[in-house]
Amino acid sequence: MEITTTFRDMPVSPALQAAAERWGARLEQVCDRIVGCHVSIEKPHRHHHHGSPFQINITLAVPGASIVVSNQMNDDAYVALADAFRAARRQLIDHVDLQRGFVKPPAGGRYTGFVASKA
Repeated sequence: MEITTTFRDMPVSPALQAAAERWGARLEQVCDRIVGCHVSIEKPHRHHHHGSPFQINITLAVPGASIVVSNQMNDDAYVALADAFRAARRQLIDHVDLQRGFVKPPAGGRYTGFVASKA
């Protein structure tokens, strides 16, 4: 799997890049068919009252789908990165279970329901 890391509005950090590669290698234990992984790490400058948290976006390319995790924010870049990869792992597990037939796909593409009243 190829992991590409993009840094926006901040200097390149080899330590953060290595952490993203370690987290990406852990995703391969869940699914060995991951084609690519793009990690975007940015530090937007528009949060004047709450400091400037790091924002992590991850896009995983797997056969049959594209898994996207966006807007994982935290003041600590490593915590935000860990949260984003944990969310990506959960979505990847759901995708793998769906592909293997362990879970039925939702009817109509969404989970829908209704409330029946007793009359």
